Amino acid sequence: MPIYNFSCQKCGKNFDLLVGVTREETEIKCPHCGSRDVKKNLTAFGIGGSSDSSPGDSSGGSCSLGTCPTCF
Repeated sequence: MPIYNFSCQKCGKNFDLLVGVTREETEIKCPHCGSRDVKKNLTAFGIGGSSDSSPGDSSGGSCSLGTCPTCF
């Protein structure tokens, strides 16, 4: 099940929510104020690399350039 980040349009708080594939967006409400006026935020995600690469080794893992935080 994916984790989504939402922002409440009423109180302005951001929150993460584990959402099942059958869950309706109308059921989602802010855990801070209870408002159903929430917006799903666009977020980045990461993909894990191979477990045999060592830290700092840019030949494996999820970053071929060696510039992401997981490569250091």
